[in-house]
Amino acid sequence: MRRKVVLYNPRTVFWTMPLALIAIGSALDRERYVPALVDGRLEVDPLATLLNHIDDGAVCLGITVLTGAPIHDAVAVSRAVKNLRPDLPVLWGGWHPSIFPEQCLSEPGVDAVVVGQGEDTFVEVVDRLAAGMPLDGVQGCATRDLRGVAAHCRPRPLRDINLLPAHDYGLADVESYFQRKGKRQFDYVSSQGCRFRCAFCADPTVFQRNWHGLAPERIARELAAHMRAYRFEEIAFQDETFFSTPARVEAITAAMIQNQVTVPWTATMRSDQGARIEDGLLARCRHAGLKRVMIGAESGSPETLLRIQKDITLPQIFDCAQKCARHGIGAILNFIVGFPDESDDDIRQTLSAAAQLRALSPDFEVSLFFFQPYPGTVLAEQLVRGGHELPGTLAGWADFDYVAGRGRWITEAQRKRIERFKFYQRFAFGRDRRGLGRPLKLISRWRIERQHYGFPVEKMIIERLRPAPKLS
Repeated sequence: MRRKVVLYNPRTVFWTMPLALIAIGSALDRERYVPALVDGRLEVDPLATLLNHIDDGAVCLGITVLTGAPIHDAVAVSRAVKNLRPDLPVLWGGWHPSIFPEQCLSEPGVDAVVVGQGEDTFVEVVDRLAAGMPLDGVQGCATRDLRGVAAHCRPRPLRDINLLPAHDYGLADVESYFQRKGKRQFDYVSSQGCRFRCAFCADPTVFQRNWHGLAPERIARELAAHMRAYRFEEIAFQDETFFSTPARVEAITAAMIQNQVTVPWTATMRSDQGARIEDGLLARCRHAGLKRVMIGAESGSPETLLRIQKDITLPQIFDCAQKCARHGIGAILNFIVGFPDESDDDIRQTLSAAAQLRALSPDFEVSLFFFQPYPGTVLAEQLVRGGHELPGTLAGWADFDYVAGRGRWITEAQRKRIERFKFYQRFAFGRDRRGLGRPLKLISRWRIERQHYGFPVEKMIIERLRPAPKLS
């Protein structure tokens, strides 16, 4: 008889499909196991739903955990399950456990942690648990020793994802994500990892600057099959770096057209990649449905770009954005302000560059975030060596907001200026989709052009009427 493997996605405030759980669930042998995926975001009472699945025949419970608020839910669920079934192994995987396996194992409700790429490790762990065998020596799995202390985890090399099974989206309630998103947008990953070294990003730690991409023909075949099954109207490529090589992008777009995958799609793009891409290829991407790219510009200060090891230049950022504007491709340009040792002039340069880029197209958006030292990054390690204290417990990291945090390396005056810029740039250059009319656009543009943000009456009124949604 096949045995159940229960998977849980903790509650968060965004609606991306649980791709990590779909991936590890798809890797299990279906002749031996029945994956049961429960998403806390979709359930009125997720714990009750989980407990219905945790029967005597379940092999284990696997939970994917992001840094921040999801830790609260993951801990509560782990403890509740352990209270009901002390014998049931509870496994954590995902970004936070991959960076802090020992810290996660300090939680009594967690029995083992999967570190890094999870498919092969999780399959081996489940097979051992089903056979009643210990987890000692499993590559990519951290456990406790006989004294109850977290044991050293032997890393598992990153495997070429072309050798891994296709993702079975039937494990998830795809329609529910369409409903929550308000659009039939299908999430898909065509590559894993990143070869770059950005000092504020944890990807180099988790994937050791390795990268593997699916074959273009496989991507197109899978998307065509998913489109027939789920009738989606847009694809969101959730890759870290989709535009890694022009040849691969060319092959993907050609294969998508050949397989009649002609819906709009969005993807990530580094500025240096966009600056190098030929206009002809970008035009073919647009013809194949490319609707919008997300660009990590990060800073308008050349000095800051060097300090954070972004390995791009300001001219590349503008060249990339101008190409997108010429071809009618929208862009979300992300910036970070408030890095340690960043001067007020550096911040002003970032706001100025963001405004100039935002003005290039009504289909551009700008997002500004205050720097927070994310665990496992070069900048965080530098700060710790300099005496800065990061959260030392799961509870501390659970309260850590790396999206909406205010930043400790900026002054209150700088924070107000940034927040007001973030508000006014939304209305200064874009299309009026909110029915607020031309007056607000003119006022917003006037304020940004003159950097005059005093007495922001319009901001206070609109934010009272339409509070900003939570981000994390």
